[in-house]
Amino acid sequence: MEAKIDYYEVLGVAHDADARTIKRAFLKKARTLHPDVNKAPDAEEKFKQVNEAYSVLSDDQRRANYDRFGDPDGPGGFGGTGVDMSDIFGGFGMDDILSSFFNGGAAGGGRAARTVGRDMGITLRITLEEAAAGCSKTVAYDRLAPCEDCHGTGAAEGGKVTTCSRCHGTGRIVTVQRTILGQMQTQMECPACHGTGHVIDHPCETCDGQGRTPNHETVKIEVPAGIHSGQTLKVAGYGEAGVRGDRSGDLVVRIEVADSERFQRQGDDLFCVEDVSALEAMCGCTVEVDGVLEGERVTVEVPAGTQHGAQIEAKGHGMPRQGTKARGSLFVVVNVVVPTDLTGEELDELRAMAAARGERVADEGDGDGHPEHEDGLGGIFGRHPGRAASAKTHRGHGRHEK
Repeated sequence: MEAKIDYYEVLGVAHDADARTIKRAFLKKARTLHPDVNKAPDAEEKFKQVNEAYSVLSDDQRRANYDRFGDPDGPGGFGGTGVDMSDIFGGFGMDDILSSFFNGGAAGGGRAARTVGRDMGITLRITLEEAAAGCSKTVAYDRLAPCEDCHGTGAAEGGKVTTCSRCHGTGRIVTVQRTILGQMQTQMECPACHGTGHVIDHPCETCDGQGRTPNHETVKIEVPAGIHSGQTLKVAGYGEAGVRGDRSGDLVVRIEVADSERFQRQGDDLFCVEDVSALEAMCGCTVEVDGVLEGERVTVEVPAGTQHGAQIEAKGHGMPRQGTKARGSLFVVVNVVVPTDLTGEELDELRAMAAARGERVADEGDGDGHPEHEDGLGGIFGRHPGRAASAKTHRGHGRHEK
């Protein structure tokens, strides 16, 4: 049996190490093992172990599960953290974040380095009931966040940030070459400041002077009532952090409302199916159904003679209209169900009523709803010619009289 990996040993930290110590150890290991900087055959596999160890030990709940049960997902294989581990859809997985970190965020191509943080995106899945009531969700994701050790400046304690003397703060330099066609000018990234336009005499060791580090963190999302699938919410400043204190990008949260087993949504209206017996549909009845909000009960009047598939509207019981106090409608779709447990006496009463209306009615037979025939066959195969003619003669007479 393959031995389990000791995540603390992988990062080289004690079991009681705090979050900052764990992050420092991770960055130190990652700098030497990331595929962008290490071409050794086993570097990628070792980096994966380091990344896995950090993903567990940087998450409080997963770390607690690992310490107690030896498994970050808990004893049953389920994390149960209450945190939505949402899918990154903006191309910002941890590997992409680390690549950006180790490359210093430089734009390249002769342009000044990009110092403003990029927007990031995640998908948050919620239930229809949560969309109706509105909810608060905590999502976990990875991003380049302001460095905790230098507070985003990129400078170590006592260090200073100054304008690059070589490019004079432009982040690029111009070179002139003489050719047979004359002088040619080319622009390139300043090698002294790596395109940022500034240099630090004592850069922060944790972030290598960038002012930002890869971080696993959580943020609370407030989802308004009535939101639709595909809508987005923006959390300002929670995207990728800028270089050396420059502006951070935003976190864009795309909402995905899951299909409901009870309701079908069309705009702000809801549709649900309610079983009604044939007798209730004929005579009319009152039904009570669960609404989309917790504890909500909706009373609907089913008028006499309601047909199968009829839609009965309950205004003001659908989805909330976002930003207002109004709500759409709840449509109860009637599913007429024919009783199959009628007694012989009840069947006799119904047959008598149907016969008085000229309806086509089977013989009483043995009284249990399965008529007896001389040839042993029921249905149309057991119908006598005379009876069929009689039913045809009386078909429809008196059906709609009031």
